[in-house]
Amino acid sequence: MSALSFAVSLALTGSLASAQVIAEEQQVEQKENIEKIAVLGTRAAPRSIGDSPVPIDIISSDDLKKNGSTDMIDMLVTSVPSFNSRAQPISDAATLVRPVNLRGLPSDSTLVLVNGKRRHRASVIAFQGGGINDGAQGPDISVIPSAALKQVEVLRDGAAAQYGSDAIAGVMNFVLNDSADGGSITVSQGEYYEGDGATTTIDGNIGLPLTDSGFVNLSVQYKNADATSRSVQRHDAANLITQGNTDVNDPAQVWGNPEINDDYSFFLNSGFDINDSAHLYAFGNLSSRDVVGGFYYRNPHNRGNVYSEDEGKTLLVGAVNGDQSTCDIVPIPKIDTDGDGIPDVDGNVLTSPEYLAMLADPNCFSMNQIRPGGYTPQFAGTVEDQSFFAGIKGNMGEWNYDFSAGTGSNKSTFSLKNSLNPSLGLDTPTDFETGAYEQVETTVNVDFSRFVNIGSLEDVSFATGFEWREESFEITQGEEASWVAGPYAEQGFNIGSHGFKGFGPEAAGKNSRHNIGIYTDVEAYIGEDWLVGAALRYEDFSTFGDTLNYKLTAQYAATDDLSFRASHSTGFRAPTVGQENVVNTQTSIVNGDLIQTFIAPPTDPLAAFYGGEVLEPEESVSYALGAVFEHEGFFLTVDYYNIEVTGRIAQSSQIEVEAKDYDALRAAGVEFPELIQGVTYYTNDFDTTTQGVDIVGSYDTNLLSGDAKFSLAYGWTDTSVDKFDPETTDEGKVRRLEDGIPAHRATLTWAQSWDKLSMSLRGNYFGEYYATHADDTSDWGSEVADAAVTVDLEVSYMVLEGLTLSVGANNLFDQKAQELKDGTQGELGAVYYESGPFDYNGGFYYGRINYRF
Repeated sequence: MSALSFAVSLALTGSLASAQVIAEEQQVEQKENIEKIAVLGTRAAPRSIGDSPVPIDIISSDDLKKNGSTDMIDMLVTSVPSFNSRAQPISDAATLVRPVNLRGLPSDSTLVLVNGKRRHRASVIAFQGGGINDGAQGPDISVIPSAALKQVEVLRDGAAAQYGSDAIAGVMNFVLNDSADGGSITVSQGEYYEGDGATTTIDGNIGLPLTDSGFVNLSVQYKNADATSRSVQRHDAANLITQGNTDVNDPAQVWGNPEINDDYSFFLNSGFDINDSAHLYAFGNLSSRDVVGGFYYRNPHNRGNVYSEDEGKTLLVGAVNGDQSTCDIVPIPKIDTDGDGIPDVDGNVLTSPEYLAMLADPNCFSMNQIRPGGYTPQFAGTVEDQSFFAGIKGNMGEWNYDFSAGTGSNKSTFSLKNSLNPSLGLDTPTDFETGAYEQVETTVNVDFSRFVNIGSLEDVSFATGFEWREESFEITQGEEASWVAGPYAEQGFNIGSHGFKGFGPEAAGKNSRHNIGIYTDVEAYIGEDWLVGAALRYEDFSTFGDTLNYKLTAQYAATDDLSFRASHSTGFRAPTVGQENVVNTQTSIVNGDLIQTFIAPPTDPLAAFYGGEVLEPEESVSYALGAVFEHEGFFLTVDYYNIEVTGRIAQSSQIEVEAKDYDALRAAGVEFPELIQGVTYYTNDFDTTTQGVDIVGSYDTNLLSGDAKFSLAYGWTDTSVDKFDPETTDEGKVRRLEDGIPAHRATLTWAQSWDKLSMSLRGNYFGEYYATHADDTSDWGSEVADAAVTVDLEVSYMVLEGLTLSVGANNLFDQKAQELKDGTQGELGAVYYESGPFDYNGGFYYGRINYRF
């Protein structure tokens, strides 16, 4: 049996240090057609995805571009079943990234690779991830422009036994463009039907020969995007304006997508043949973007520990001499607007005699003197991302080898504008540099593979290798005013920049760990119809010890057109260094009230007091069973999967810091516990079982005097929480985990092409899901959202050879997202729920000019 036949990998094994996705051009029916061929983990030869014993999606760069968005995440959502994502408005640092999930598991349960090499994580952790992604720290794939890609491969199968930590749900491999000539320039412009969110993107790619033996391929993308607003004026802000407060904006807060400026990405991919048996390669990126988003409005009468300590009955008045008893109480005036004798709205405290008397006393002050109309902080961040990998691969006798090393980093630098450090009193600045997170990872791989004969079995594929990896997470201290406890902290005024407290010296520092991995795998045909494989991987971490995982796979060819496949594996996901050490503050909503919560490392005295413990790895057991049918132009795969995860790591629910605990917390070393409303931390808190069915199909035919392709991607996902700790995970979080994404997702695409004209029409179905707003799972702030359908359309025309004009629309018929309940919009200042499977901004139209040379 030939070596090529054994290239049909069953186990998708190895560290993927040398894995590549290869495209072979074939002439079919006198037209050029690119057959999608994959090698994932095997060190053999390429194989058709139809022969794969585990489900793989391969999306070409051209297919990705048939979308109005230039964000890689949006492109993949419409192409991959059981892949979900949505922007997170007003989500603190999570505004800077978009968490994704594959097969109902968080973003850090999917391993991301570029050219087969492990991609580093984002430095930002998704603290408000809509339930499933709460606390997830996955890679930021939005920095990868489509212009830099040859194709994207998504492995939808448990694969931690092959690739190490994070591959519980699957693997995504971004294969960079390796052309040695030609290139393209694309300019696109679009905006939402509402007239905001204007986005301009310019990208280019060029391939250059490196003598006759190599290539250098360069790609660049530059983008700017305006903010969007799906806001309504808050009831409390509207009332303040009615009562004569002229310092309140309309709307008081902006709820929508953040503004993105100077978003650029540069990617390099290169290779050089030293001789017939050795090949050098190198690739990397430099990326950066500035993001400015909004926060929730701070009411100037009742915001706790800023304007009031008694929920808006009286103002919080500070005393310069330190004795608050020397300052008179300033009550918030109440007004009866409906004549029933019961006050129902606040009056204007700024014109009350008590407030004016307080102003006249130089010993007394309130924060209303700086922000008389309240304030809405603006959260800003700069994300810088870079990576570089290099290696050599080839063969020595019958052995193939691949030696590589690389490093990647992602740094997010934060600032807060239009805020206060109330504990500094009237001397507080209003803009703050709050510090930074930085994630750095370095990886070294050594991989070998060959074919061997074992008894009667010929050409058994055998691979083995070694991986060393080190990762670190560093918190950089913010400016002093952003974290310091000022002289008025003891009088009840909040410490640090309000809304996003800066990182103090106690939080700053660098934590790191390293691990080694050793793997081996074998795969072979038994007879003509059976392909079986096995993989084993051992890893040892410097922080929590070692783990051993395996994977077994099998495929049976029933006929030339029909085959059946199955896999079983164990896996793990190590807690990230960031999850073990991150410090932050976040704002959530509970029953309509803003709650500021402190996020502490699980071993911090505050977290430990409420049950925090050292994190352990998640463990998983996966089963999958599927079928593949191919006949002429028809292709169909149906796959069932079942993933059991024990000890899942996530952010706990908010734990209230109660007055009865203040003394004990002080004794444990917690400063000013009375100013902390709640605490959360990371914990191995619950066990889940996620099962589902993915259906992927396509059909090529001649239609309307042109070529047509119909594609279907359907996913059913069901998650059940088998076990949880009610002390740290409430029923609302359980419901978000189980129902926070649609159980049913489907995409049906019709791609039609003629000589110069082409069209892509896509329908997207999103089933019912549990909708929440700012993590509020109360009946007031959540409900079951309706199913919805959106339609995308793009039409392209080749004006000249190489020059193509395209126009299109995402969400062509402006399908609205689920609106907040009646009575809650004015309380929250927003129209739609934060959680949801598609863009709440509505329809988006665009135009694009592309020139290929």
